[in-house]
Amino acid sequence: MPTPQPTSALRSPRLWIGSGLILAVIASLFALLYVGGNVNPKGNLRDLPVALVNSDKGAVVAKGERLNAGDRVVSGIKKSAEGNDSFDWQVLDREEADKKLGQGKLFGAIVVPENFTASLTGLISPQQTKPVRPTITVLTNQSAGSFGSSMASGATQKAAHAASAQLGKELLKQANAQGAKLAPAAQLMLADPVDVQVADGHPLGSHSAMGLSAFYYALVLVVCGMLGANALVSQVDTFLGYQHTDYGPFRLRNPLRRTSRVRTLGIDCVLMLGLSVVMGSLVELATVGILGMDASHLGLLWVYSVVTVAVVGIGALALLRAFGLPGMLLSTIVFVAMAVPSSGSTVPLQALPDFFRVLSEFEPLRQITGGLRSILYYGAQADAGLTRAWVSLGIALAAAVLFGFGVTYLYDRKGLRRDARPEKPADAEPAPAAV
Repeated sequence: MPTPQPTSALRSPRLWIGSGLILAVIASLFALLYVGGNVNPKGNLRDLPVALVNSDKGAVVAKGERLNAGDRVVSGIKKSAEGNDSFDWQVLDREEADKKLGQGKLFGAIVVPENFTASLTGLISPQQTKPVRPTITVLTNQSAGSFGSSMASGATQKAAHAASAQLGKELLKQANAQGAKLAPAAQLMLADPVDVQVADGHPLGSHSAMGLSAFYYALVLVVCGMLGANALVSQVDTFLGYQHTDYGPFRLRNPLRRTSRVRTLGIDCVLMLGLSVVMGSLVELATVGILGMDASHLGLLWVYSVVTVAVVGIGALALLRAFGLPGMLLSTIVFVAMAVPSSGSTVPLQALPDFFRVLSEFEPLRQITGGLRSILYYGAQADAGLTRAWVSLGIALAAAVLFGFGVTYLYDRKGLRRDARPEKPADAEPAPAAV
């Protein structure tokens, strides 16, 4: 029995080189973008917003002097942070801090309470029989991103404990100046007098993926739009007869229906607009209705989901119809490879390299995630990312429509037809073999 010979396709250098270049680009880009955006967040950290809130009303101490220890805490933290641009320490009142925490504009806060000075000075007052240990509250904000909130929490707790140690030195000095005889336990308490408590500055539900549900939901919408566009291009081309479709061992090939490129893209877009209602509805039904994801403003969430799928899908269709097969690679790079690391969802934008910060200004996933955070976490506040998201979606849709229809119109005008070779009639006789 003769030995099977290798197919001629595997002997073709063109096939190996062409396929190798495409896969090499994919592997390199995904590795550089995904790992490059996350490999050194602490080293890239710059201006992570954290609030300093001093609600201390102060107290009158010896000789009628008025003291506000909260001011010392705030000034001490600001002074110790000089020359370090990792965190942006913003001195705010409690109302403004709560507002920014509720909009995702702060990753954490240090809050000094109203009775801070009174409790602090009471520790060395001879009139106090049961002194109350003063507290400083460190607020976290997972809704702004769990990783960024964790980084802010570590920095704020460290700053609060450092402030406590500094105040302890001053208290021990005052106690010694007053000639007070302190028990060892009292000395230990005065050395670190402040109780640092950690609390959630903007609590989320238990089904919010620790502040990542907006990101995952946004990613699902983007993938639905992108993969939906790929599926529609294949379905439309099969229906029009420009390509065949295999179903297992069976092949479907429709008669050719010559259609202009502009009209073909128009068919794609109408289908995408209609079917985005189906995809957006099913995404919300699956995540909220079946999985129980925490969500409010369900009507707005549905509209946002449908519009997002439609805009992403039309953008991907424009790339596919303008560039053909390379458009699939381009849409993957635009909507996934560059979008995920620049979304600011897993690693905050303030901890990304400058290249990814620039990408985040126009990459769609960051804008989409911001809008979803507003809907899911912040009561659909316009200035919590929702307005920016709507504007960005509008700009993206206009750009996709102008680019896609502009390029396909140019192809049609130059006579670059998709059916360059006339279709052979089904009943045509085969040409006679050469003798």
